[in-house]
Amino acid sequence: MKIGELAKKADCPVETVRYYEKQGLLPKAQRELENNYRRYNVTHLERLLFIRRCRALDMAHDEIRTLLQAMSSDSTSCSPIDNVISQHLEHVQDRVKELKLLESELKKLRNECDSRRSLEECGIVEKLNANEKVVSTNRNKSKHLGGVH
Repeated sequence: MKIGELAKKADCPVETVRYYEKQGLLPKAQRELENNYRRYNVTHLERLLFIRRCRALDMAHDEIRTLLQAMSSDSTSCSPIDNVISQHLEHVQDRVKELKLLESELKKLRNECDSRRSLEECGIVEKLNANEKVVSTNRNKSKHLGGVH
């Protein structure tokens, strides 16, 4: 199948297929001799769907790459796969905590406003302009592979 058909079956843009191929997540396609078109097969589709499912779980490319490497290794143990998922779960749990803290801060900020006030009297603008420390979510300390999100 051509790249457009593969992309359609995987419900993603053609550029995404090219990108995953360039990143080494998707194997290089065979090229037709007469027109140099890429030719994909069912294996490419299965891999692309796997990648898309992982991305739907907000997994980073390095995590997906690690899963793919573990799946193609000679090992019979699934512990490397379990490790990736466990680490990703920890990242998600950390992020949920960060988002709850952010939610709390935004609620406090929203409570500073009475929409009947003028812009000059807006408590939100006043707080945002105040020289007070802003609560940080410490995203730089993430243990997440690839440091993305």
